[in-house]
Amino acid sequence: MDLQLNAPQVASGNITLPYSKSISNRALLIAALCGGEPQVRYPAMCDDTAVMIEALSLDGDGDINVGAAGTAMRFLTAYIATREGLTVTLDGVERMRQRPIGPLVDALRSLGARIEYLGQEGYPPLRIHGTALHGGNVVMPGGVSSQFVSAVMMIMPAIGGGTILITGDIVSAPYIHMTAAVMRDMGALVDFTGDKITMGNGYRGNDYVVEGDWSAAAPWYALAALLPESHLTLQGLSDDSIQGDARLVNLGQQLGIASRFDADGVSLDTSHFIGCCCSCFADMSATPDLVPSWVVLLCLLERSFRMTGVRTLHLKESDRIEALRQELSRLGYVLKIESEDAISWYGERCPVDQEPPVIDTHGDHRLAMAFAPAAVRYPGLIIKDADVVTKSYPSYWHHLQQVGFDIHQLAQ
Repeated sequence: MDLQLNAPQVASGNITLPYSKSISNRALLIAALCGGEPQVRYPAMCDDTAVMIEALSLDGDGDINVGAAGTAMRFLTAYIATREGLTVTLDGVERMRQRPIGPLVDALRSLGARIEYLGQEGYPPLRIHGTALHGGNVVMPGGVSSQFVSAVMMIMPAIGGGTILITGDIVSAPYIHMTAAVMRDMGALVDFTGDKITMGNGYRGNDYVVEGDWSAAAPWYALAALLPESHLTLQGLSDDSIQGDARLVNLGQQLGIASRFDADGVSLDTSHFIGCCCSCFADMSATPDLVPSWVVLLCLLERSFRMTGVRTLHLKESDRIEALRQELSRLGYVLKIESEDAISWYGERCPVDQEPPVIDTHGDHRLAMAFAPAAVRYPGLIIKDADVVTKSYPSYWHHLQQVGFDIHQLAQ
């Protein structure tokens, strides 16, 4: 599905954001480890959680294809490894076969897991033979994916408890803290201090209520910055969130966007918007999902920047850094990839070779959502394969229409 977008001069409306898929998938897995007794209230309704729900209901041998759901691939690898007597083949789209999983498999094998690679060593697809795992001490690298650590964390109370020692840098640490918070709320003993995580034996199996998704708020903060006379309220968000992407409040504040919280959510106050000013320098290693929207926004605001902590973005649904470079060039911006972990833009421009510009989403929901606000600067902007947003935010295009966007589906 290809869409053509025209933005309003002012965007106004109350948007009910989706519930957090990151929290949902953690709570759903823990509920399954507890025998399905705990109730997970308000799980996200998107592709990633649908994959988890279907896979967790499997009660016999079989094949599971997670599609592009990286969280499901990592979490299910750990979960299925604990299911005694179950043999499952776990696979995904071709891009999933390029995303490493070796450090997680190594950690699970050290706990007694029986897992085989069916293709390239260290990558999906996997054949997992569920068996009785034992708790204990595990050493895991922290520099590849926080989801590896989270996956092992969640099964630990179900197999006797233990410790995880994280070596090297810890990327996306807020997601590990999120995992710990969900585990505690569902009745596990968890201590995360420094580079060591200690987990007790067992869950109490408490019910869990899922928060609204702060990651989904990123393009709305960007839209508020591009249309500063707008009146946008994002329902379902709170100022005491366990999500690291609530950092949007601080990032928005740097542009003069104030976040006004009440019982329903947050209203974006742009009355003191400052737009283009000094250069922005930010370490995004803790909040990589915010990078696409913020990179596109800063370019559109003509605000130079340098971002570090982006190396994990090369291994997402797309190589998000290379994809951002390619697609920003279609809008006339030359994004510089300084290293695997750093990108910058200091005002360098290139010709726009197509009017209106056509954005390739590279099969990545975050890119589709990040580039949509660019229609403010580029009327008639075309987003190809726009339906990729169903991975996390199926209502995104409808919500843009709700605040005044004119959106048409193009004939294929």
